[in-house]
Amino acid sequence: MVQPRGVCPAAGYWRAASGIVDSHRMPYFTRLILFLFCLVALVESRKPKRRRWTGQLEMPKPSHLYKKNLDVTKIHKGKPQPLLRVEDHDFSMRPAFGGPAIPVGVDVQVESLDSISEVDMDFTMTLYLRHYWKDERLAFPSTNNKSMTFDGRLVKKIWVPDVFFVHSKRSFTHDTTTDNIMLRVFPDGHVLYSMRITVTAMCNMDFSHFPLDSQTCSLELESYAYTDEDLMLYWKNGDESLKTDEKISLSQFLIQKFHTTSRLAFYSSTGWYNRLYINFTLRRHIFFFLLQTYFPATLMVMLSWVSFWIDRRAVPARVSLGITTVLTMSTIITGVNASMPRVSYIKAVDIYLWVSFVFVFLSVLEYAAVNYLTTVQERKERKLREKFPCTCGMLHSRTMMLDGSYTESEANSLAGYPRSHILTEEERQDKIVVHLAVSNESNSSRKKGLLKGQMGLRIFQNTHAIDKYSRLIFPASYIFFNLIYWSVFS
Repeated sequence: MVQPRGVCPAAGYWRAASGIVDSHRMPYFTRLILFLFCLVALVESRKPKRRRWTGQLEMPKPSHLYKKNLDVTKIHKGKPQPLLRVEDHDFSMRPAFGGPAIPVGVDVQVESLDSISEVDMDFTMTLYLRHYWKDERLAFPSTNNKSMTFDGRLVKKIWVPDVFFVHSKRSFTHDTTTDNIMLRVFPDGHVLYSMRITVTAMCNMDFSHFPLDSQTCSLELESYAYTDEDLMLYWKNGDESLKTDEKISLSQFLIQKFHTTSRLAFYSSTGWYNRLYINFTLRRHIFFFLLQTYFPATLMVMLSWVSFWIDRRAVPARVSLGITTVLTMSTIITGVNASMPRVSYIKAVDIYLWVSFVFVFLSVLEYAAVNYLTTVQERKERKLREKFPCTCGMLHSRTMMLDGSYTESEANSLAGYPRSHILTEEERQDKIVVHLAVSNESNSSRKKGLLKGQMGLRIFQNTHAIDKYSRLIFPASYIFFNLIYWSVFS
């Protein structure tokens, strides 16, 4: 017998077993138990059958205590609900387009100052450039997140300030291992835009005091398209907006000062723009140039003075020493100018090197004068020997007397005798002896007159005196020049 669906089988069995007892005569408590029994049997019949065991353990369901927060980035079926409504706005226009100028704060952290080039007159700097502004189109409702951070992919979809580096030669944004760009958006619409940049910019340098100079260079930031009526650039925290790494150092320069300034820049075709300046002052280290330039030049000058102590007859020694010092000074000057730009004014190092070169060159000219005067003196002495009368055949005793008291001036007076008066050997010897005997009394007074009247002439004719005075004049003049030079340029 098939029971109809939805009918309790226990009720049919009870009805068949009792047979005689009518259902409406059953007690109320019994009917309640029967009804509950039928309800339980109906619920059990609707449960799915248990699957056969397959050898896999069923993992317990996680408790609600370990339940994770919902992933807001998970793509659900149906229309997505983006947190930033980027597609709902036109970001080709600036925030508050048509209204007042949007303020954009800037701060910079200098990571490194890589190089300073005197030849190209530029510098290379790596820095973190950060912009701050408010764009209400990027505001989002949030109770848990204080901000959201994105990489460079979102930057291409929204509006960002078009800041560029004025007088920049080369610049690039680092892209290892990915683009070094960060975008942080806050619920109220404030935006932080940061990127890591290396820039090579021009620096107008003044080398009039090189290498005892100080250089001031500037890195200038400005909006390319927006004038001061649309975009207002400013340093976010004043002088505190510029921060530098304490480990920054350069081989040839000492970084003395970093500071910020700002002013308006005018272009006749487009208008006024806000421009920000990063200024830094560099002081050149002098010790390198002391070792490579000043000390060698000074030693060459001192080496040229050695020729003053060398015998004037040692022509090869003094000439070779003078030429060597001149060529060495020329090499030093050429080497210094090769590493410098070809400026049209005189540098401090040029003054020192060229004055040193003049001192070396004058030492060569000094020996040329000594050699010339020596040749002239020898020529005069040779002429005197040719005019000196022959003394051959004189007695030994008279020859000894002549050698002991005969002077150059007396020889000149004796040489004035005409040859017609010299007749015989005995007469010539007698006249010489008589002349010497008469002139012995006035010999001392005559020498005094010669010393007083011909003192200036003897100084120039005496080659030993020129070298003697050069040993004092040259060092004293060079020391005086050094005192003036270092007091003016240091």
